[in-house]
Amino acid sequence: MIPHTLFFTFALLFAPSLAGSVQKGGACNQKNNKLLAGSYQFHSDCDSVTFCNSTNLCQLKGCRRDIFPFGYSESSHLPDLCPNDQFCPDEMDACQPLLPVGSPCQLNRDDQCAPPPNFKQLANPRFGMNNNGSVCLNFQCYWANVTANQPCVVENTAYTGYGADGQEFIDIVSRGNCMTGLYCDSQNLVCKQTLALGQSCAADKECDSMNCLGTQVCGTPADAPKHFPIFVYIVVCFGIFGGIFGTLIGLFFVHRRQRDTEREKRMQYWREQVEWSSSLREKRCTHVR
Repeated sequence: MIPHTLFFTFALLFAPSLAGSVQKGGACNQKNNKLLAGSYQFHSDCDSVTFCNSTNLCQLKGCRRDIFPFGYSESSHLPDLCPNDQFCPDEMDACQPLLPVGSPCQLNRDDQCAPPPNFKQLANPRFGMNNNGSVCLNFQCYWANVTANQPCVVENTAYTGYGADGQEFIDIVSRGNCMTGLYCDSQNLVCKQTLALGQSCAADKECDSMNCLGTQVCGTPADAPKHFPIFVYIVVCFGIFGGIFGTLIGLFFVHRRQRDTEREKRMQYWREQVEWSSSLREKRCTHVR
């Protein structure tokens, strides 16, 4: 498993479906519907607002998965979101009832599977390991309710990712149907207890934090807030207030110097005016005499 400190493109799986170019009413072929290699985005011949129907013609989509779907203009009519007891498939042709355990489902579409009665106890939305306690593994619906040391089902999916240097790598995402706090061991196919911080690991799923570092030990969660020592906050506060007061004091001296300069200019002006007035009076007196 690759550390979560790198940028992963498998997040594109949750982006809007990649679309073709054929518009409404155009000819298409359902055989061309597929998941793209690397990102596993759904792709068809039709554009972003249509799907390929059973007569191999592009038809306006009958449902949507996103509140703000891709490809629609402001004046376009959006298809409806599905109610809680239904789902919108990758094709987005129409809402369909949730699927019971054992039913076929589309890749990584846990939301297509009906939740168990105790879904609140089994749900693990933080790391996306299941949806309301249900999970789609190997294109089949399961409940994530397997307890410790019991047989489980595992699905390993290889996604294409790119590091900070632009180099391509393969990231394997492994999921199972174990309860929260457990993971499905890929070798023995049984549920095991997740590991605490600092324990040796081989994959992210083995850690409570879902973050197995490059040193093969469990690290803090990738979304954990960064905590700093108290002295850092003290230094920052002093820096902020020091900067404020330093700016005020600096402005005070700058303005005082400007005021002194302006005052000297005015005094010089009035001195010149007084001298000029005195000179005029002396000339008048001389002329009268």
